[in-house]
Amino acid sequence: MCSMKKNFTIRLTESRLEKLRKLSKEREKSMTAMIEDWIDRLPPPKVDGG
Repeated sequence: MCSMKKNFTIRLTESRLEKLRKLSKEREKSMTAMIEDWIDRLPPPKVDGG
C-alpha cells in the first residue's frame, strides 16, 4: 500500500459532521481513521474485462 497521503475534501451536512466527530471521539480515533476504516471495508472494485 502506498504510504503517501493525499488530501480529500468532502461536503457533509452539519448533523453528519457532528455525528462523525462524536463517534470518533467516543472510539478514540481520528475522523480520518474512521473514514479509512470504512473505505477498507468496501468490496474491491470489479475488474473491467475490456
